[in-house]
Amino acid sequence: MTEEKHESMIITQKMYDLIRYVYICLGEFPKSEKHTMAADIKNSMHNILKMLIAASKKYHKKTTLRDIDIELQYLKTMFRLASELTSKANGSPFLSFNKYKNISEKIAELGRILGGWIKKSN
Repeated sequence: MTEEKHESMIITQKMYDLIRYVYICLGEFPKSEKHTMAADIKNSMHNILKMLIAASKKYHKKTTLRDIDIELQYLKTMFRLASELTSKANGSPFLSFNKYKNISEKIAELGRILGGWIKKSN
């Protein structure tokens, strides 16, 4: 197995693990946000996963990797927003600080792996 193939498998698995964790967190979002912000976050994560799979299959992958990087930045911003917005019902944030911290660390790790992959593809 080539190093690049191994790297693509690792980042895809880490994204899969993030999705599983985030699905649990999204269940705690207010009802009013389940079909808006939560749905946007899910769609973004699914798009990243699809693009990771596509990048692992392509010979020319630089554009796809940059698109993944953009989507990761969007996802990071959405989670930051979710940690700052509060529910009208109980005044608590949509996403607790600890969950936001865990998610941010996972996204940062994905970003580091992706950055290495982008450098290797140059």
